Amino acid sequence: MKKQQFNRAFTLLILGGLVACNPLKKMSENAENVQYSVNPNPLELHGDSVAMSVTGKIPPEYFHKKAIVEVTPVLKTKGTNPEVIQEFETLTLVGEAATGEGQKITAASGGSFKYEDKIAFKEAMTYASLEAKIVGVYKGAKKEFGYYPVGDGTIITPKLVMADEKPILGNDKFVKVIPKNIDAQINYLINSSQVRSSEYNDEDYKAFREFLKEGSTKGWAFKGVKVAAYASPDGEISKNDNLANERAESAKKALDTYFKKNKIEAAKADGFYTLEGKGEDWEGFKTKMQASDIKDKELILRVLQMTSDLDKREQEIKNLAATYTEVAEKVLPELRRSAFTVMAEEQSRTDEEISKLVKSSPDSLSVEEILYAATLVEDLNDKLSIYNSAKKVYPNDWRGHNNAGYIMLLQNKANEAKTEFEAALNAENGNKVASNNLAICHKLSGDVSKAKELYTAASGAGKEVNYNMGIIDIMEGNYSNAVTKMSGMNSFNAALAQLLNGNNDGAIKTIDASDEKDLALSYYLKAVAGARSGNKDLTVNNLKTAFSKDAGLKKKAMKDVEFLKMAEDESFKNLF
Repeated sequence: MKKQQFNRAFTLLILGGLVACNPLKKMSENAENVQYSVNPNPLELHGDSVAMSVTGKIPPEYFHKKAIVEVTPVLKTKGTNPEVIQEFETLTLVGEAATGEGQKITAASGGSFKYEDKIAFKEAMTYASLEAKIVGVYKGAKKEFGYYPVGDGTIITPKLVMADEKPILGNDKFVKVIPKNIDAQINYLINSSQVRSSEYNDEDYKAFREFLKEGSTKGWAFKGVKVAAYASPDGEISKNDNLANERAESAKKALDTYFKKNKIEAAKADGFYTLEGKGEDWEGFKTKMQASDIKDKELILRVLQMTSDLDKREQEIKNLAATYTEVAEKVLPELRRSAFTVMAEEQSRTDEEISKLVKSSPDSLSVEEILYAATLVEDLNDKLSIYNSAKKVYPNDWRGHNNAGYIMLLQNKANEAKTEFEAALNAENGNKVASNNLAICHKLSGDVSKAKELYTAASGAGKEVNYNMGIIDIMEGNYSNAVTKMSGMNSFNAALAQLLNGNNDGAIKTIDASDEKDLALSYYLKAVAGARSGNKDLTVNNLKTAFSKDAGLKKKAMKDVEFLKMAEDESFKNLF
């Protein structure tokens, strides 16, 4: 009996000694003296993940030499019964005399530690607290110190990004007035302004006559004739000036004969003809000499360039004409001329005619007329019907397929639109507009990688491509890039990019200048900008308007850590 009592007393003595020597109790009691901080706080969603950096500062005389402390960051739900959402990898801190792997902490001076991690985002992280779970270990025995607050929640404002990608329409090239011009010339004999009968049989003059005939038949509006007459630089200057004027007049008479034959009344109007006698054509002579195959042409041009006196130049030309037969036969005759341009305009079909024919006989219209017809209607189904006609009549023109897909996107029919954009690319491989639009379909279906590839291929198609790439930049956390790509585009997303990039005032200005300024979410975004700027009135007033437009935003705002600093403000609490 005495032996049993002795053993029991001995055991109690040993256990008591162990408890007395175990440092974990004291460390647990003073664990609140360890300082924790997290950057950023609150945590922030970037792309599809959340990155954090937790630092801790351990005071002197706290950490036992042989103790080990396990630090595990934990995200927990808020409320009366918090649950663990995410438990991160454990960081091990080791006393200077303890065995095991980990970061050494000295007893006398304490120390610091840093923990970094990046995790996939979960919706439950939005309204959660980040805590440090501390467990002490001493000679194999463990003791839980508890949970210590580090940070609050996760900012998920980037998730406000709208799927408002900008498709691009394939524009028509329809013009209501089609310019119809023709150029021709009348050549003369030396020192003559008489129009020879042989000139009427030249090909360019025949083309002029056919031009007048066609225009008269089709009802073109003839706008005028410009005549520029010249003399060759091998006669007297005074005579050549008069000769050029006389040739302009003779050309007018010759042309007017055919205007009368075709009963073109516009030619009778004052100012219909513009006549200009240009005198000697030195520039024309130089140009034709340079283009000729005449031997010694460079020598000839050099001699003339060295002679600045016009009378001497004239004499040199006469000498050349006498000496060089080729100059007299090939160059000078071409300079004795009246060059004229007839200007007319062909009127297109009227809007009423095109609108009627696109329904009854689309195959009687050009592709430009069909595409233009779609701009004359407002209803999306009517537009789609017209673009379907363009596809049928002109299947090899990419615009019919592309524009049908464009309308389908506006009708939220992304799958059907995708087929049309693929057909547009089949019609014209590598088309940038269709590539942009097809990228939108892939992005909407969740294939962001393919969308980025197609946006790259579409580069240069328009500012819409940059804007669409900016949306992906917001999604991936590249806010500075998004701001650059969306520059000049006033929209909710452009404002969101500015806010996420730290420009709160710029975000407010952009949203106020956008077509989306009256959306409930736009007021909500301005409230976030106000909260980030510390402007209580801006925050409360915009939230009040946002809630009046969409009461469902109240629930979101109550758990939005963007407003965490205002949680105890009475004006803020009165909103709920």
